[in-house]
Amino acid sequence: MQNIPREDVITMIHEATASVFSTMLSLPVDWQLSRQEQGEPAPVDGVVALVGIAGSWTGTGRIYCSPEFARVVAGALLMTEFPAVDADVLDAVAEVANMIIGNLKTTLEERLGPLALSVPTVIFGRNYQARTSSIHDWTVVPLRCGDHTMDIRFCLMPTPVPVRLPHLRHEPTAV
Repeated sequence: MQNIPREDVITMIHEATASVFSTMLSLPVDWQLSRQEQGEPAPVDGVVALVGIAGSWTGTGRIYCSPEFARVVAGALLMTEFPAVDADVLDAVAEVANMIIGNLKTTLEERLGPLALSVPTVIFGRNYQARTSSIHDWTVVPLRCGDHTMDIRFCLMPTPVPVRLPHLRHEPTAV
């Protein structure tokens, strides 16, 4: 990540995630070895939640877990058991992603200035791939919680400056 050392980003992800897991879920977290990956991950089975970041920097935060762990997370957040992945489970995973990436965004703003979050998107299925256009350098921070694992992936880059062509004029048109 340009201008922010990768180790700092990993520390920020650890802090943002640990805060959510301890405060909102009361679940323990054991960190696994973080890594950098190029390109998109291989197809997966399970639940992926994506949250976009925009401002002077642009990126995506993504959490991935198994359907079983998605039910554990939803159960901890909503204080009930879920025998299957349903709309409530997907909403809970989306909200956890929103909290983690939102905490990370707040910390990043101290160095990068104001940033905005997108509405979370959650995907559940088998043998699918969630692609993020033009983002190829991911910081991957895996965690273990009991018998379950979750990957937190994050990519951030400076927002390209729009090119303005002086010979083109954009004037409002009447409708």
